[in-house]
Amino acid sequence: MKSDRRQADQGRAARKGNSSPKSSEGPGHSEVRSRADSEYVSFWDATCDEIPSLKGARSTAYYGECERTVLRASIPDFRDKLILKTDLWNEAKSTDILAWAGGRGARVVGVDISWRTALEAKRSSDVSKAGLVVSDIRRLAFSPGVFDVVYSMGTIEHFPEYRTALSELYEVLRPGGIAIVGVPNKLDPFLRPALVFVLNCLGRYPYGREKSFTPQALCRTIQACGFRVCGRTGVLFIPGWLRLLDLWCHTHPSAIGKVVSSLVLPFAWLYRTFPGIRKLSYLTVVIAKK
Repeated sequence: MKSDRRQADQGRAARKGNSSPKSSEGPGHSEVRSRADSEYVSFWDATCDEIPSLKGARSTAYYGECERTVLRASIPDFRDKLILKTDLWNEAKSTDILAWAGGRGARVVGVDISWRTALEAKRSSDVSKAGLVVSDIRRLAFSPGVFDVVYSMGTIEHFPEYRTALSELYEVLRPGGIAIVGVPNKLDPFLRPALVFVLNCLGRYPYGREKSFTPQALCRTIQACGFRVCGRTGVLFIPGWLRLLDLWCHTHPSAIGKVVSSLVLPFAWLYRTFPGIRKLSYLTVVIAKK
């Protein structure tokens, strides 16, 4: 907990262009960080180019339903709410959640570290009313306290400075604003984190590093950044292998695709029918306030 608070404080001190306090930077540190950031951007640019659209897959539709369920429960009225979303992967490849929120009267802004992902989001999603920004959420350039809602689903687990990113989100959220943060659930009953670990070892997982959290660890980390935790839920109650197989079948059409797609339906029904089961989902989600 103390280390969480210390890194959170460092994140707040590192506003507008510095990812860590000056006192912690030795000779060459900024060059190393710059090179690592460049490699990270290049990775996601290449990943965006390599992975086809996942829109239209049954599990993607289910994913979108889960996201909308969480957002509706957390935001009673979308009208004129200024919402920040922390990456544009879903707009480029998946669930179009920004367009959905914008269609309900929200003013929406999405950021992504990859300009290719942002460009594809602009091309393939109805985000005409959204502000799309190429930016690193570990070093946001927005003024403090401007957003009513920050929405981060499956973003901060991809880099080690997740506490810094959460501190940045805390800074740009207005007092009383809502933060919705989702990350891979280490206690996923279908063992998705173990599957990801094995696939990464085999070089077969396209999304790279993906840290998982227990729900309790995520709550502690968010609280250490200054947030007040208000609730916990989840997104995508489904075996990881089924989600990945459904996406493969969607991008490689075959006779088995319809069979695989139909296997998603019982999990969507369970998620919809039994709210308590949502906490066991692939993404553990915390709703918090500033």
